[in-house]
Amino acid sequence: MAESRQSIHGEWSSGMVFVLAATGSAVGLGNIWRFPYLVGENGGGAFVIVYLACILLVGLPIMMAEVMIGRRGKRSPINALKTVAREEGLSSQWKLLGWLGVLAGFLILSFYSVVGGWALYYALQALLNNFSGIEPTAASGMFGSLVGSPSLVLLWHTLFMIILVVIVAAGVRKGLQRAVTILMPLLFMILLVMVVYGMTTGGFGTALGFMFSPNFGDLTGASVLAALGQAFFTLSLGMGAIMVYGAYLPRTESIPVATGWIVGMDTLTAIIAGLAIFPVVFAVGMEPGAGPGLVFETLPVVFGGIPFGFILGLLFFVLLTVAAVTSGISLLEPAVAYVTEATAMSRAGATSAIAAAIWLLGIAAGLSLNAWADIRIIPGMDENIFGVLEFISNDIMLPLGGLLIALFAAWFMRLESVTDELGLDVASTGFRVWLLTTRFVAPAAVILVFLNALGLF
Repeated sequence: MAESRQSIHGEWSSGMVFVLAATGSAVGLGNIWRFPYLVGENGGGAFVIVYLACILLVGLPIMMAEVMIGRRGKRSPINALKTVAREEGLSSQWKLLGWLGVLAGFLILSFYSVVGGWALYYALQALLNNFSGIEPTAASGMFGSLVGSPSLVLLWHTLFMIILVVIVAAGVRKGLQRAVTILMPLLFMILLVMVVYGMTTGGFGTALGFMFSPNFGDLTGASVLAALGQAFFTLSLGMGAIMVYGAYLPRTESIPVATGWIVGMDTLTAIIAGLAIFPVVFAVGMEPGAGPGLVFETLPVVFGGIPFGFILGLLFFVLLTVAAVTSGISLLEPAVAYVTEATAMSRAGATSAIAAAIWLLGIAAGLSLNAWADIRIIPGMDENIFGVLEFISNDIMLPLGGLLIALFAAWFMRLESVTDELGLDVASTGFRVWLLTTRFVAPAAVILVFLNALGLF
């Protein structure tokens, strides 16, 4: 049955397009700033070693499981899990796991689109050369004025969502595939240009030391948990995106090979991002900050005071926008795929309807940073709407989804079905390693991430 099943949404033209699309889903703001910063603060090269181990033992096995379920079901995550569960003699209520992923992607995109709007706004500021000679106080003021303005936040949030609608409404081949085959090479090209420039500054050696000098004395239990969390979240696991992209993967393509490429490219992108950003930061004697502070406050000052800063600043914020867009379309696609399967709506209509609902929730997230800053929607929890959406989706739904995917694939599916989809012999070393890590190692690690996020570990 799985052999002849076809996706009603279309398929990627090749395995490499799938790799680009899934890498685009994985590469986001976390790769651009969070991974390099974590490396520098948690033992440099020692952290990289731990992170790579986490990627191989947690990220890769769960990604293979998610792609496998998607391709076997050839539908949206909800219907793919329902179909596969029935074929395996299991309860169709496993579809609730698909609902969990789709809902998580829905919630994440509501606030992620707000941040994507910031990237668009800063790309325009770079184009207008508004970073030239800017001082730290003025840079902080620029970011504060953006986040503190309801009209600006909503305007750029809206523009970002419109971009996603245009791409996703066009379909798998004409929309998603065309976008990733243009945007992902552009992303890599911009990163490489920035790395080459970084090598001409006096801060490249300092950046290498900051990121890669092994310091096992700085490696703590918290560092390991940070590596685990980054390894899980950076690959877009548990949110339906990888599963629905897997549904569009031709059966002639190898899942182990494709996911290996995705993991490698995502990790390489994060490392290259550090080598692109930190040399220019160190060259002007500034300290690397974390999160929005680095991206939206420190870097404009850096770009405003270095040779070719206008070009470099424009390239960087275009890069940030591209990363946000490729992640955004993967968050929107699972819900759109389900609505087109479950209703008579056209793809364009389904995309517009889902995006409108996300846009409305995004308005609440955006306003919670300014006009609604004092509103609390969960009693006893000192988080605004933006923070609550992030906590529920990132800290609860994604780990739970990843854990259940691992359990479904490794414990409940028949071995014959799994080996058939993965293209591995049941007695092969590769399959045995996958089964061991997916049954025991990955679930244990995800539980640790879950407990740590909840402050229980």
